Amino acid sequence: MAEEIKKLTKKDFTSDQDVRWCPGCGDYAILSQVQKIFPDLGIPRKDFLVVSGIGCSSRFPYYMNCYGFHTIHGRAPAVATGAKLANPDLSVWLITGDGDALSIGGNHFIHVLRRNVDMNILLFNNRIYGLTKGQYSPTSEVGKKTVSTPSGSLDHPFNPPALALGSGATFVARTIDKEVRHMGATIRKCQEHKGSSFVEIYQNCNIFNDGAFIDLTDREKKLMTQLVLEEGEPMVFGPNKNFGIRLDGSRMECVELGSNFTVDDILVHDPKDKNLAVLLSEMTYDENLPVPIGVLYSEEKLTYNEMMVNQINEAIESKGKQDLQSLIDGPETWLVK
Repeated sequence: MAEEIKKLTKKDFTSDQDVRWCPGCGDYAILSQVQKIFPDLGIPRKDFLVVSGIGCSSRFPYYMNCYGFHTIHGRAPAVATGAKLANPDLSVWLITGDGDALSIGGNHFIHVLRRNVDMNILLFNNRIYGLTKGQYSPTSEVGKKTVSTPSGSLDHPFNPPALALGSGATFVARTIDKEVRHMGATIRKCQEHKGSSFVEIYQNCNIFNDGAFIDLTDREKKLMTQLVLEEGEPMVFGPNKNFGIRLDGSRMECVELGSNFTVDDILVHDPKDKNLAVLLSEMTYDENLPVPIGVLYSEEKLTYNEMMVNQINEAIESKGKQDLQSLIDGPETWLVK
């Protein structure tokens, strides 16, 4: 008789550690959603691995009751890659922040996406360094005044989805901590994708950068500032879905539906269209356009770990199985007396 598999719950993924984020931090909402989603994925608890770098977000593994690894600053992708290659059955989740991933960890970030290692990457973007008390980050806006930029930042910010697409990511999405249902649905889609799945999560730091995304979360304002992407659906938004996005030559344009434009003039979202995904990602900092949330891009592609397994099997087939000592000894050995 087959052993009955225990039905897991959110409580099974909640550790006994006290959560030490500031009261009101957006990280709480993300943690709650991940703990809620994991039991529904049909994966044994022993096969989950949560890996993080350094930062407020990187305390995540302590709060998940599964395998975890709190690594060093910016190096979480390297550790997560090693774990996935050593144990392909693991469901690997990489938790990072805008500073951890895009500053000291920028090189590791782009290469894990380029290689398409099968893992899920959640980037908490609060546009500030929170753990070190409020310095500007790689996603802070130009002119941002912080303790490290008292006269305003001169740096142009990274655009995480655009960077991910440029790095060859096969799944790129964005969601918001306060949009709980949308965030949950997006994280589920992230897990369903085979390959490097990247999700940027706008996350409010209520201590050092409170209200950074207020225009996207305010009940009234968000109707005009959010563009919720749905596959196969026209890109419409607004209080009465009376605004839409059309392509004017090679640039995105916001138009009001009515006498001059109808829904037939509006772009229909296709997450398999990379050119469209690039255009959507470039809407991020355009004050005349809404910010797209949802799955921007999704592509099926052979993963790095699958290619590695295939390569090893081909080597075994052509050369036979070898033992480690034979490899160390090599084909030519000599004795020194």
